[in-house]
Amino acid sequence: QVQVMESGGGLVQAGGSLRLSCAASRSINSMNVMGWYRQAPGKQRELVARIFSGGTTNYADSVKGRFTISRDNSKNTVYLQMNSLKPEDTAVYYCNVVTNQIVAYWGQGTQVTVSS
Repeated sequence: QVQVMESGGGLVQAGGSLRLSCAASRSINSMNVMGWYRQAPGKQRELVARIFSGGTTNYADSVKGRFTISRDNSKNTVYLQMNSLKPEDTAVYYCNVVTNQIVAYWGQGTQVTVSS
């Protein structure tokens, strides 16, 4: 079992920045992939960014060049640095981790609201 907790959401003006953190309850060295998803009202949950154990990263086209995912193994934490935020980035952001046994865990989510 892995507990996952997000933090760092909030209200920001368009063009601003936020950094989300995702802390796992055990070593992320054992994680196959860690990622951030988001869900806006009335929309399906979508992948924002993910980072694999070897360091490979993937980003949604809508956030490329603005968001950066990174990990700190010593803190069992994955980060999502979000710059140049837009109102359309408003959503609940969820952290997802997948273990090497391909078991997935989700956090409770953190709200990000970008005002125009």
